[in-house]
Amino acid sequence: MFNISIKQLAKSVLIFSSAVIFIWTLSDNEVLKEQTTTSSSYIVSAKNYQDLKHKVAELHIKPTHELSIINALAINLTKQQLEMLQSTIEIKVSANHQVKLSGWNSGLGKGIRRWQPSSVVADYIGASNAHSYNNFGGGVTIGFLDTGLDQLIGLSNDLYGRDKAWGTYDAINNTVSNYGKDDSGHGTHVSSIAGNSDYDINGKIYGIAPNAPLVGIKAFDATGKATYADVIRGIQWALSVKDQINLRVLNMSFSGPVSSYYWEDPLNQAVMKAWQAGIVVVASAGNKGPAPMTIGVPGNVPYIITVGAMTDNYSTDINNDDKLATFSSAGPTYEAFIKPEILAPGGHISGLMSLDSQIAIDHPEFSDGGRYFEMSGTSQAAAVVSGAVALLLTENPTLTPDQVKCRLMASAHPAMKTDGSFAYSVFQQGSGVINVKDALVNSATSCANQGLNIAKDLDGSEHFSGSANVNAAGDFYVNGLGPEYVWQVAATTDPNIGYAWQNNLAVDLLVWKTGFNIDLLVWKTNFDINLLVWKTSVDFNNTEAININNWVDPQ
Repeated sequence: MFNISIKQLAKSVLIFSSAVIFIWTLSDNEVLKEQTTTSSSYIVSAKNYQDLKHKVAELHIKPTHELSIINALAINLTKQQLEMLQSTIEIKVSANHQVKLSGWNSGLGKGIRRWQPSSVVADYIGASNAHSYNNFGGGVTIGFLDTGLDQLIGLSNDLYGRDKAWGTYDAINNTVSNYGKDDSGHGTHVSSIAGNSDYDINGKIYGIAPNAPLVGIKAFDATGKATYADVIRGIQWALSVKDQINLRVLNMSFSGPVSSYYWEDPLNQAVMKAWQAGIVVVASAGNKGPAPMTIGVPGNVPYIITVGAMTDNYSTDINNDDKLATFSSAGPTYEAFIKPEILAPGGHISGLMSLDSQIAIDHPEFSDGGRYFEMSGTSQAAAVVSGAVALLLTENPTLTPDQVKCRLMASAHPAMKTDGSFAYSVFQQGSGVINVKDALVNSATSCANQGLNIAKDLDGSEHFSGSANVNAAGDFYVNGLGPEYVWQVAATTDPNIGYAWQNNLAVDLLVWKTGFNIDLLVWKTNFDINLLVWKTSVDFNNTEAININNWVDPQ
């Protein structure tokens, strides 16, 4: 399998891509005269994709992206052109949101410089147990929708020296290459957490799934900018090659502001298509914690695995001081779903990066003096989980995405206080910290996404809400469950106190509700803006960009 190059794949994949790209040659008198020269980029969808393309062609407009995965086109339109198109066919229109890398946090000076850092994450989450009987994730390809993927030592070959790099699909330019370039460094760092086959000075493996083949899906350019259309085209490409390269896991270490219900967002629609097609999508929760309702897009999709971050507090040998990372975004979502579902190590995580990448140049203080850099964030936590998913699918390739999610949740370890109560609410820690050893022997199959119907969600016939609610005091709780599931947000936990992560959280605490019933929620209309509130609506005019979750204060 490993001797099939990405260029060979390109013969079939790019034939597909070129087949759906239309080129118009227009004479001057064929060009639509506009009342205004100002145009904006939109993602336009219709129930009948072919009719949409036909109507757009009649207006002599060339799409910038063909996003058949969601029956949509990305098009630059003036106001007059948009109105004309709306008069000829029933369409849904969304802004082609700009996507960019986040700025660097001012707290970077707190980093701890180390030479050749030790591998600790695989041991912490129980992945080393899988390694002990030669489960290294081989054969299960992980795709990283990010800034690219440099093929460094540890990423290009597996533990046995075999080529495991599928190359990179550039969603910006719609090209495929054996050797891509990560000008940022973020994508390479995240990929190495999941799949690095290098060893530390003690002979321990860095990566969670060191033999998993890796493919880069580059949707972010050298300056860290992208659009919804490029990200969706990356997902579309992943779906087109998933069977050829056994792409079973798709890592999305970015998040952005929610500007619609989850089912109306074009990017989320593409994510749901990937999950429906059998790809396990792992997304970061975001770095906007600790406040509630800070889960971003695409982590707010109820079906996928959304990952928050915890930290060992710089004490790898002491477990009872571990804590939730303060930056980790918390739920519930606007639609009352409990998020994140799971936590993973995300504080000061070491990973590979090319020395000429932008992050490495701008922030040498986080280098170990060589190729390893420490970064904190839910991006890193998501990568840990993506590697773990590869191990589960290597052990049992027949698992569906829902079953993978179920087993990870059912085997997670929640943080507990000495009196046996939860140290953090389910809206902060979900089911708890991932444990691969327990997940691999877990036989649960029907504990995730019960009552949801992704097909109906996608065709618009039915949408769904979760079981979260808020009381008059502004505390969040889970409908039908006891007081231990109430998050008293005003009584914040001392961030300096750590907790031990225990076994056996009942996964059925996540009670899914079928049908989007507005009566499930207690809406607040007159809360003081300075208090934690349940928002009554989504800001459809939000212009904030989606960000790849880069550096935050190390924890």
